[in-house]
Amino acid sequence: MIPEADILVVGGGLGGVAAALAACRAGRSVVLTEETDWIGGQLTSQAVPPDEHPWVERFGTTASYRRLREEIRRYYRHWYPLRAEALALTDLNPGAGRVSKLCHEPRVSLAVLEGMLAPHRAAGRLTVLTEHRPISAESDNDVVRSVTVQDLRDGTPRTLTARYVLDATETGELLHLAGVEHANGAEARTEFDEPHAPDEARPHNQQGITVCFALSHHEGEDHTIDRPEDFAFWRTYRPPFWPGPLLGFEAPDPRTLEPVPRTFVPNPDLDPLGVSADQSADAGDKELWGFRRVLARKLHTPGAFDSDITLVNWPLNDYWLKPYIGDQEAEALREARQLSLSLLYWLQTEAPRPDGGTGFPGLRIRPDVTGTADGLAKAAYVRESRRIKAVTTVTEHDVAIDLVGPYGGTRHRDSVGVGGYRIDLHPSTGGDNYIDIGSVPFEIPLGALVPRRVRNLLPAGKNIGTTHITNGCYRLHPVEWNVGEVAGALAAHCVAEDVEPHQVQAEDKRFEEFARLLDRDGVQRHWPDVRGY
Repeated sequence: MIPEADILVVGGGLGGVAAALAACRAGRSVVLTEETDWIGGQLTSQAVPPDEHPWVERFGTTASYRRLREEIRRYYRHWYPLRAEALALTDLNPGAGRVSKLCHEPRVSLAVLEGMLAPHRAAGRLTVLTEHRPISAESDNDVVRSVTVQDLRDGTPRTLTARYVLDATETGELLHLAGVEHANGAEARTEFDEPHAPDEARPHNQQGITVCFALSHHEGEDHTIDRPEDFAFWRTYRPPFWPGPLLGFEAPDPRTLEPVPRTFVPNPDLDPLGVSADQSADAGDKELWGFRRVLARKLHTPGAFDSDITLVNWPLNDYWLKPYIGDQEAEALREARQLSLSLLYWLQTEAPRPDGGTGFPGLRIRPDVTGTADGLAKAAYVRESRRIKAVTTVTEHDVAIDLVGPYGGTRHRDSVGVGGYRIDLHPSTGGDNYIDIGSVPFEIPLGALVPRRVRNLLPAGKNIGTTHITNGCYRLHPVEWNVGEVAGALAAHCVAEDVEPHQVQAEDKRFEEFARLLDRDGVQRHWPDVRGY
């Protein structure tokens, strides 16, 4: 029997977990559903090490996100055979990857997130339903009355009710099911006068998805997989805006669009303690093995591991032929999975080696890392969601360096958090190449979390009131966590005070009262004097 809860959180990714934690911390009862059997979304089931701003070790996140990061490091210090120099590091980067100061294995963040939720589950405040997907929602008089989820193991439907419903799905699925006004794909330039928006709205123009996977390398062994069904297509596919075949080591630089060769050398002899992960100085994507490495064997005692482990989320396996959101989801996912398997097969059999040979048959896909039978991530990495039509829409004019200057940016009366990242749009289903624009550290307005009409549904992830363009800097791990945490805290506050989100956002006195709660809980709402990049 599933208890009726104060708050229903649909989607157990980073935003959903943060929302559940915040609401439970405030004493509310919560039901959290998740489509896969792992909570954690980007960090776990999608197998994406955290993309973060360069100040993350000092400031620019919520206190609970900092706790998540420190507990991940604590896990490695406690359980892994780190060499003394690595063990002593306060800012340990377990994988010594270049994309993040905290590259790590998905199972480690899964263990930490489960631990963070555990006391609330034990207290009976939190019910977690994994392998449940939303299939319908009922609304009346601008209120979502119920959400029906389906148990993916046996097909059983379950109808759930709560005073507040939070959409923390990866695609903004509840916005569609509940009839909440939302945007999809690219808005027309006339809507917000964004310089990088197209002339006409293009709802099917969405950022590509990626099906990630983990690799290790074992010289002298042969781990070549069976030839994938679609390999013949992907082996010869050349995007019109690409310098050569997609399955090749030359790809555009996202910031300049100039062709740049990537290097691929498994298990380099370099000391991982010398790796610096700072995307403001170097995107880190030119050396593919180290780009998203999540286990660095040389950080550990000799002989503990015979290979590094790296996550493959590269230009070579970004998929953009069909939009994932819409009526082609199943086919898009199938083709994206085939692209990733084809990339692996190409690496094992045809990729050029530094010694002049071809193929790395010693590459081994790691199902143990992703928790799946085939070694591909449990879920696709979805960069762009449906987005609510919000009280406040964040546009390019709020965050782009070229428009506001390196120390500019919109300061919001109702700021409920901060974030920082370049506006980073990957190639899209409408045929766009990378759109990668310098941006400034930004504030998250509460108005971007409040729908214009619906009174008891809140977005808790990448589905807030951004545009196709600004989603590119609001979609990363710490911002998704911040948004989810605030959504959970807001729903709990509204239950406790018998007010509605629109009132909290619009009325200064009510907002100040809510902001004090955020301040108490360590939600940073303003930046110090830092420069965008």
